[in-house]
Amino acid sequence: MESDEIISQFSFSMLESKIDSRILDSLKTMGFLKPTKIQAKTLPHMLLGDDVIGAAKTGSGKTLAFLIPVVEKLISLGFTNKHGVGCLIISPTRELALQIYVVLKKLIANINLTHCLVVGGEKKLKEIASLNKGVNIIVGTPGRILDHVENTSGFSCNNLKCLVLDEADKLLEAGFEKHIAGIIRKLPKKRQTALFSATIDEKVENLARLALKDNPKLISVKNQKQSTASGLEQGYCICPVEKRLCWLYKMLKKTKKLKVMVFFSSCKSVDFHYSFFKVHCKAPVISIHGKQSQSRRKDAYQTFVQADKGVLFCTDVAARGLDIPAVNWIVQYDPPTDMKEYIHRVGRTARGLNNSGNAVILLREEEEKFVQYLKREKVYLDKYNFGDPPDDVQKMLEDLIQKDGTMKILARKAYLSHLRCYNKHSHNEVFNIKHLDLKLAAKAFGFLEPPHVDFLKTKKRRKPNIDGTTVR
Repeated sequence: MESDEIISQFSFSMLESKIDSRILDSLKTMGFLKPTKIQAKTLPHMLLGDDVIGAAKTGSGKTLAFLIPVVEKLISLGFTNKHGVGCLIISPTRELALQIYVVLKKLIANINLTHCLVVGGEKKLKEIASLNKGVNIIVGTPGRILDHVENTSGFSCNNLKCLVLDEADKLLEAGFEKHIAGIIRKLPKKRQTALFSATIDEKVENLARLALKDNPKLISVKNQKQSTASGLEQGYCICPVEKRLCWLYKMLKKTKKLKVMVFFSSCKSVDFHYSFFKVHCKAPVISIHGKQSQSRRKDAYQTFVQADKGVLFCTDVAARGLDIPAVNWIVQYDPPTDMKEYIHRVGRTARGLNNSGNAVILLREEEEKFVQYLKREKVYLDKYNFGDPPDDVQKMLEDLIQKDGTMKILARKAYLSHLRCYNKHSHNEVFNIKHLDLKLAAKAFGFLEPPHVDFLKTKKRRKPNIDGTTVR
């Protein structure tokens, strides 16, 4: 506690004469007067040139923890276009890369360092033109960065001074090990490296051994008493499977003046629910998932960031690292894939210093034991009761599915993809499809009779013996 009390006394003004005054001016303009814990603990080591492993939960402010020392280093070394790439920042998703890039641009608004966003889905020729002019700081995703490192003529990282791997655990979960290893092989060994991760497991440790020097500084700001932000109020709601959509309708009406994120298990489920609520319920809904075009994802993300209220329907592509201001509620309509994903989803609210937020997860009565699993991970939920959901919206949905062929196709795809995700859930002792009434589950997608499901395993019929008994 003593160190926390000391950190609470820190302010960015204490860095005067230690870093360029223009960085301090930018921080003040951006409204940052005091560092978060991860910033206060990381900055001294990174400013001294140490390699760093930062372990901090989402929403802790780690973006500035690495951007401030990176910018300071390149200023002090006198980097210009002719020096080329001085820093490479690698992020697991396009949205997170864009978010880092937006913060970077604000931080160096009055500083003459060139920068470039390099992500899949954008025009490669435009990126090549920027890279060939000489770019000091690159923010991007692993696949596109490796592509440029290997294939873009005239592009070199020979002068690189800093490498940052953000959300390292997510980089590995997304299967980017080979991409990162390929990038690192092309980088000079004499450089500073920072790795940030919400969780430090064996895979992250292996990546650290590959990327960092021996004996990096390990910085952790995790709360040992709880795994989620202290300003977060979170609970669960028990709802029969056939009333799920009605519950969501009531939840969105209850929060219509607020900013809400709703998590679904699949892209097709997002598409179906988006169409129903946006077109037929006239709700202010935006959607993001991994199968949308990059331009649509970018527009949706930026629209929701700037909104004062509204709803974002999304998959877990929006669960990691995205810093969306003033999200009031996180609704987990479908269960997360594991405990870590639960924590990342709710981390979209109650972000930063002294902020608050709310989260609720929707469970069937048979799934209530998931609350005990979360408790073991230091996540504590209250039991909520929002009252009985209205029945009129259910009738509206059922009539729509009968009449509208396009909605019926969307509903069928969403229902089947929902079952697929449920069927392969890692905690099938809680989320067990054998205990799910498929006819009632189909009602939440507007079906009076469930569509045919061909991927669920059924027991093979035993062949009868000659005497009429069955083979055991």
